[in-house]
Amino acid sequence: MDISVVVPLYNEAESLPELEQWIERVMNEHGFSHEIIFVNDGSTDGSWQVIEELARKNPAVRGVSFRRNYGKSPALNTGFARAQGDVVITMDADLQDSPDEIPELYRMIKEDGYDLVSGYKQKRYDPLSKTIPTKLFNATARKVTGIKNLHDFNCGLKAYRNKVVKHIEVYGDMHRYIPYLAKLAGFSRIGEKVVHHQARKYGKTKFGLDRFVNGYLDLATLWFTGKFGGKPMHFFGLLGSLMFILGFIAVAVVGFGKLWNMYHGLPYVLVTDSPYFFLALTLMILGAQMFLAGFVGELVARNSPRRNDYEIDTEL
Repeated sequence: MDISVVVPLYNEAESLPELEQWIERVMNEHGFSHEIIFVNDGSTDGSWQVIEELARKNPAVRGVSFRRNYGKSPALNTGFARAQGDVVITMDADLQDSPDEIPELYRMIKEDGYDLVSGYKQKRYDPLSKTIPTKLFNATARKVTGIKNLHDFNCGLKAYRNKVVKHIEVYGDMHRYIPYLAKLAGFSRIGEKVVHHQARKYGKTKFGLDRFVNGYLDLATLWFTGKFGGKPMHFFGLLGSLMFILGFIAVAVVGFGKLWNMYHGLPYVLVTDSPYFFLALTLMILGAQMFLAGFVGELVARNSPRRNDYEIDTEL
């Protein structure tokens, strides 16, 4: 099979028939063998009934329905597990992503050799309250992830080589960072394509401004687990050791200062009367706790059943 189109959705009943017809037209025009996987994320507007009707009319349509709303990442992960096409295309169900982009995305994967191609909505039909935070968010993501050529990490329109989606796990709200997840899994050939963005035709957006706060927290989590997930002592141990050493030096300076003044008959104060003593002591305690946290983290990592689970690309 050439292409699997994975469409996560929540309360998009009005747009589904039009989206299915649009995808089918593009596939037929270019002769692609394909499947369309609609993942219903606990919709309450009759979306699942629409998917059932589409599946009865079109054998290429498949559907998965969650019992309740879990979020876009679980929906994508579920669709990825079921995708059979050589190239997997993801797009949102709100008709803001154009299926006409699929042939070029497919070509970039198959002919240009990309592992992943992300859409870039260069001209957006969104309010400033959404576009400005999005630009700041993407700039931060480029800096942290090191993927300098992507301008729109969160674009729903993406293309993947099949083995990419089979080797990454999308959970929580990590769908925003699928290119980074792919990079961490060893798929470094990541490209971008400028795609057409359309104004929403039906319904209203399902995302609020809280996604930007959560997005930064998720980015910090991915950065830490990607860099130190298998070696926590390299982070906690180093930071804890530095804090403890600085605290110890500070305590020594305070103590030495008192002894110096006593020896030379100069006025002095008790060590416990100096605020620097308590600051230094706090630094030493925090440093010891950080070191122990790294030690415990190493014990957990050592006993993980996936500690030697490496991604092997080829073997002779």
